[in-house]
Amino acid sequence: MHEVLRLEKLLFPSIANVVVLSVVVDEDVVRVDARSVAGGAECPGCGDPSNRLHGSYLRFPADVPSGGRRVVLSLRVRRFRCHNASCGRQSFVEQIPGLTRRHGQRTERLRSMLADVGLALAGRAGARLARVFGVPVSRSTVLRLVEALPAPDSPSPRVVGVDEYATRKGRNYGTVLVDVETRRPVDLLPDREASTLAAWLAQRTGIEVVCRDQAPFFAEGAAAGAPQAVQVADRWHLWHNLSEAAERAVAQHRRCLRVLVPEAPQPVVADAAPADEPSGSPWPTGHRFADRTRSRHAAVHELLEAGHSRRSIQRQLGMTYRTVQRLANAATPEELFTGQWQNRTSVLDEYKPYLDDRWNDGCTNAWKLWEEIVPLGYKGSYGRVRAYLHKTRTSPRPVTARPPSPRAVAGWILRRPESLAETETLQLKTVRAHCPELDALTRHVRSFATMLTDRQGQRLPDWLDAVRQDNLPSLHTLAAGIDRDRDAVIAGLTLPWNSGVVEGHVNRIKMLKRQMFGRAGFALLRKRVLMS
Repeated sequence: MHEVLRLEKLLFPSIANVVVLSVVVDEDVVRVDARSVAGGAECPGCGDPSNRLHGSYLRFPADVPSGGRRVVLSLRVRRFRCHNASCGRQSFVEQIPGLTRRHGQRTERLRSMLADVGLALAGRAGARLARVFGVPVSRSTVLRLVEALPAPDSPSPRVVGVDEYATRKGRNYGTVLVDVETRRPVDLLPDREASTLAAWLAQRTGIEVVCRDQAPFFAEGAAAGAPQAVQVADRWHLWHNLSEAAERAVAQHRRCLRVLVPEAPQPVVADAAPADEPSGSPWPTGHRFADRTRSRHAAVHELLEAGHSRRSIQRQLGMTYRTVQRLANAATPEELFTGQWQNRTSVLDEYKPYLDDRWNDGCTNAWKLWEEIVPLGYKGSYGRVRAYLHKTRTSPRPVTARPPSPRAVAGWILRRPESLAETETLQLKTVRAHCPELDALTRHVRSFATMLTDRQGQRLPDWLDAVRQDNLPSLHTLAAGIDRDRDAVIAGLTLPWNSGVVEGHVNRIKMLKRQMFGRAGFALLRKRVLMS
């Protein structure tokens, strides 16, 4: 009897009005017989209580395993008659709060456990883990239990972060909203439209700060839905945009980086060409057509000197008579190299100097170079340009030192001066002394870095004016984008808020949606993001 009471407290610690009649423990199964002892129950149709007993029957809800053993619960429940004549139900079955529900095949605590597993691992992995616990279920069942959870309420935060996430990269996007103060997601929106964000913000009047990137739809939505809130541009995105603009600016002055490379020694030119090299030949030695013509010419003249006729030479060498006649009438092989080969021209010839100069400047993209020479009058195909550049790329070049890449030099400019090595500091100093544009770029980048780290957003208008005075087109483009969103950028460079926590949740959403292998819709993804 004491063992039954102990197992009753273990199996049903917080369940009232349930009496355990017997417990049988086998090697793999715990069999529990129990019944309800409540005085009555409420009708689910009208809510009136009733104690008129109609009958009883056994239910076998699956329960959480105990001690590694499967629990087989045999629960006797009662059916009552409804007193209310206007109620559509004549009888109903009692439900035990915390243990059963209508048409439920599992106890409430097993449903809760499987739902928690589904929130953490989704369907496939959750089903595998449940099988380890001793509860064999399918992945669809796990997902259905998660979908049956009540929709979470979205609170009204004071500081909200907004960013987009991709359900299908490049095509479908949604919006995630995060409480920056508690670092918890508060809601997911099915798209990234400004109207959707504005409607969400308009329902929550307590929002004071909106952290976002420089996407125009978020700026429009925040302005329309929460005009009282301060919009804050994210500092990481500002620095990232500046980094890309700096790298483009350095790439436009790639030729200035050659100052860091020592001059290569001039090659020694031979005084005279070798005696065995035929002068004036349009085809050099080693050309397969020229070598074949020379060997055939030598073979034909050797047989002619031996006294063979031209018909005999034709049969021996397997040539046509006309070919033998041409080879025999030529005193030297070079006489056969005349014709259209010497006068052959290409529509690309007049553009080759331009292509060579752009190649030496560092532009090695064939498609981009083809787009550059088409406005200059080039009528040929892209394939001809690509073939010419491929020949240039594979041609042997003298082994010389290479200048640093624009990405490396941009890294020197973007990093803190005290973190640079001594050689990098000297090289950057040489580049700045040689190129005024890169010197101005370095000053602007370091001024922006000081403004960002020291939260001196009030200096932004002066920085924009200084950038416009220098010949740096890539920074002009960046300055134009910042100027369109000036108030939010100044707030981002002044206030302590940022969108870093939102980026972390976007990364988590990627993991959650990939766990479900396309089985989840927006509603299920929203529950997993907000409840897990």
